[in-house]
Amino acid sequence: MKAMNEFSGRIRRCVDDYGMIEEGDRIAVGVSGGKDSLVLLCALRYLQGYYPKKFHLEGITLDLGFEGMDFTPVKELCRRWDIPYTVIKTDIKEIVFDVRKEENPCSLCSKMRRGGLNNAMLERGCNKLALGHHFDDAVETFLMSLFYEGRVSCFKPMTWMSRAGVWQIRPMLYSGEQRIANLAEHYRLPIVENPCPQDKSSKRHEVKELIKTLSLKYPDLKSKVFGAMQRLPLEGWAPVKKS
Repeated sequence: MKAMNEFSGRIRRCVDDYGMIEEGDRIAVGVSGGKDSLVLLCALRYLQGYYPKKFHLEGITLDLGFEGMDFTPVKELCRRWDIPYTVIKTDIKEIVFDVRKEENPCSLCSKMRRGGLNNAMLERGCNKLALGHHFDDAVETFLMSLFYEGRVSCFKPMTWMSRAGVWQIRPMLYSGEQRIANLAEHYRLPIVENPCPQDKSSKRHEVKELIKTLSLKYPDLKSKVFGAMQRLPLEGWAPVKKS
């Protein structure tokens, strides 16, 4: 458990810096089946065992309607970890790709998934939704906003969703994608492959490849961008508690 102990320490530092977890919180993890959400679920379950503020944890999966996505192994993982787990069937894939035939489907899909998760967690009495966004996601989103929209912007570590009356939290912002991938492989987590046709052709993928190329010459590029986001700071990015 050494690897998970070290990783959960990073989770705890992020949680503490931004005040993400309070006593009695009921936290739902949006489990897509990918490595990020599965590692987050397991890390929060591990954190739950020693964190001074007691919180409830459960997993919620929205089945988007793509063929071949079997969440049975995820269900078994949650059973072993004693985590309540729910899979909700949706028609998001049909609406986005078949009915609407969206040219840029990611935005609509994201909104529909977020709305579905908010509704599901409220039905289960949860007040916070934990999302698997990590260090690399934050840097990529910042640069996407700059390149494609001409804005200095990014999602926040904590976001109040006023319409739903719930908080979104992102406890993995201090953890890089490669570290997460290594942990998923180490624990042989049951990753469910995403068959979405946009998975490797999105603007995010373009920016990811650009960062990879630039990092060959500027190896600390991502760290500098992330640090700038906290030091500016972007709205919501100044740590509540200094590490």
